[in-house]
Amino acid sequence: MLNTSLARRGIAVASHSLAAQSAIAVLREDGNALEAMVAAAATIAVVYPHMTGIGGDAFWLVAAPGEEPFAIDACGPAARAASPEFYRSKGVTAIPARGPLAESSGVNSTR
Repeated sequence: MLNTSLARRGIAVASHSLAAQSAIAVLREDGNALEAMVAAAATIAVVYPHMTGIGGDAFWLVAAPGEEPFAIDACGPAARAASPEFYRSKGVTAIPARGPLAESSGVNSTR
């Protein structure tokens, strides 16, 4: 049976309980949803550093009461060095799922 949760004053959901708790703490101190999200994201950067990090990409859709929604597209550029030749030069035959070569930051170099 599916149980439905009901929250009258706010709720926060995150991939780690400490991130959700930090967001709830912000809401309890009269913070808004964006401030709570930033707190949760900062906590995720600490408790799950392999999943995210400070300076990572962000895609937000913000809808303030009574205003038109707006989007924030804070993604970085695609890696210039991410090519089959780059990976072959590193002795890699497939793009790794983890590690510095898995992320664009690991291969995005203009030097």
